[in-house]
Amino acid sequence: MRQESNHENFPGRIHFVGIGGAGTAPLAGIMLERGHAVSGSDIKLNDKTSALAAAGADVFCGHCETNLAADTGLLVFTSAAEADNPELMEAEKRGIPCVRRGEFLARLSSCYRRQVAITGSHGKTTVTAMLVWLLRQCGIDCGYLIGGKVNNFKDYAAGDGDVFVTEADESDGTHAFFQPWLGVVTNVEDDHSWSVGGDEQLFENFKTFGERSNSLLCWEDDIARSVFCRHENVVYIDKMYSAFKQLPDSIRGFMRVDSAIVCAVAAELGLEVAETAGMLASFPGVDRRMTRHYKSKRLIVIEDYAHHPTEVKCALELLRITYPARHLRVVFQPHRFARLAKYIDDFALQLKNADSVFTVPVFAAWTEVGPVDSADLAESIGNTAVNLTGEWMDMPASILNGMPEPAVVAVLGAGDVDELIPFLLAETAMNG
Repeated sequence: MRQESNHENFPGRIHFVGIGGAGTAPLAGIMLERGHAVSGSDIKLNDKTSALAAAGADVFCGHCETNLAADTGLLVFTSAAEADNPELMEAEKRGIPCVRRGEFLARLSSCYRRQVAITGSHGKTTVTAMLVWLLRQCGIDCGYLIGGKVNNFKDYAAGDGDVFVTEADESDGTHAFFQPWLGVVTNVEDDHSWSVGGDEQLFENFKTFGERSNSLLCWEDDIARSVFCRHENVVYIDKMYSAFKQLPDSIRGFMRVDSAIVCAVAAELGLEVAETAGMLASFPGVDRRMTRHYKSKRLIVIEDYAHHPTEVKCALELLRITYPARHLRVVFQPHRFARLAKYIDDFALQLKNADSVFTVPVFAAWTEVGPVDSADLAESIGNTAVNLTGEWMDMPASILNGMPEPAVVAVLGAGDVDELIPFLLAETAMNG
């Protein structure tokens, strides 16, 4: 259902700097569905920008001050945008308001009657996608924004104006701008502390998110209880929650935690746990989250977004539960030098639980060098690990050579390691 524009809140054309991003593109799409004029730019065009252009957005390749139309009333920018971005500078020169993507998303969510904002150090995308899928399966036309590619349905919709479900990003602190009807916290750890001013500020941002939430639902752990201890309307979920008993056995490992959280949120929205728990076994999944690319008696190829020690731990545990009799070979790409430097010992500890490991070059994400690199990680893991360098197309032969069978090859990381997958599958096909 197409929504009428809220021109009082969002006057004029909305221009997005970084319009092709995973979180920005769906936001632009929602504004198009709400009837707004939308434009935007990115350094590279992709399938998301093509879809936006087809829907009516004016999309530009590259950043230039001439990209801002005369009727631009607001500029929304990704956190990756630099201060000297020519479109930001032109907007400031012309007196056009500029807001970060996450802050704009918070403002958009306030246009809906019941806002569900999902934050946390891990699992936001999966929990958001599962909840949206479940609500829509139950006939609820919710608006939503999912910060990842989901299977079998698109990653955004404007909805009917009642319920809006979205991720709220802790990595840049913009989750603190939300004032949701229901705040959801999947977990709290110290990831991304380097980008918001340290651990103390990170936890303070979570606390602010909680304080600004009318009701708060979170997974129980020591950090969460410490951060949210003074909230007057907080509900903690743990493994004693009734949904755990009703979830199908096919939902395993950390997916049971995600599913239980989704059932609890759905209950707050008026659905019965007995109705929702069984439905989640049919959830079609999110791209790069335990995605199976290949399966034979000899080899299974899995991809997962795990890029923090806790996520690596959970991924390996789930793979061991699911494929107990197979050799587990991991290809791991560290994501950001800052994260690797902070957690190198923890990464090594978790990756030692694989039977064999290949590390590949760090995905830099704005910082080109760091005090440690992938070779240092392989050395910390020990004799089960090998560091690979070079092009993706040159790596599969080394990864598959001499591998015990049957095996699982798990490609883990949040960077561009997904570009390895086609070459890995091609090498698998060549070898039968």
